[in-house]
Amino acid sequence: MIRLTAERTPAGTSYLATGQGHPVVLIHGVGLNKEMWGGQIVGLAPHFQVIAYDMLGHGASPRPDPGTGLAGYAEQLRELLEHLKLERATVIGFSMGGLVARAFALHHPERLEGLVILNSVFNRSAEQRAGVIERTRQAAEHGPDANAEAALSRWFSHEYQAANPAQIAAIRQTLASNDPQGYLTTYELFATQDMYRADDLGGIQVPTLVATGELDPGSTPEMARQLAERIPGARVVVLEEQRHMMPVESPRLVNQMLLDFLRQAEPFQNQAKGIVA
Repeated sequence: MIRLTAERTPAGTSYLATGQGHPVVLIHGVGLNKEMWGGQIVGLAPHFQVIAYDMLGHGASPRPDPGTGLAGYAEQLRELLEHLKLERATVIGFSMGGLVARAFALHHPERLEGLVILNSVFNRSAEQRAGVIERTRQAAEHGPDANAEAALSRWFSHEYQAANPAQIAAIRQTLASNDPQGYLTTYELFATQDMYRADDLGGIQVPTLVATGELDPGSTPEMARQLAERIPGARVVVLEEQRHMMPVESPRLVNQMLLDFLRQAEPFQNQAKGIVA
């Protein structure tokens, strides 16, 4: 069992770090925190240096200033890498974390070794956009857990919920304990920024994987395909029978996909660093 103690950067970002090798940074989704990555930390740390952190407005990290955009969330990650004395890293973003990973790739390309976007959003339909805007309104009126039950139903299979009631209850409590303003600032970005600098995505020049679950209703396979089409050479993986929280529900399946990608990307990363195999 890997037991980690959270540390903080000078700006207050709370993070966990373990393992050695190429650095891999994990960015959680809106309403969650770095603890969601337990399965990935166990699976990846024997092979890589793994860093998971709390996004602005979440967990033990500070709230974003009013009006903070995705560039500010990307800057949080840059400051974390600076603190850890890491010139470059592979960034894995889940859901809202995928938007932050995209923003980081665009604002700080010199710090990026590879990019993985999991279960994230792109080019929502009018109906999808209306639904997420309504959930934003409900969160503003009733707080971070306004949509908890509906969210859990979207995120997990019924079988997983029934078999893991304690874990589901813990995630429900995580949602409820979010700072209301930090959560709302982040959720508003999640709801509105799916096309953030979409025309610039063609400039991303690192190995990229875009993946989602076959049954993910909010981060659909079609979204993954459309996003990957914008990024040169990006791979698309759709995991059969998986829903939104596939990193939590099926960590072995997701870890194998990530390890396959990361190992294939290593020659590129070594070349970028001037390392001759």
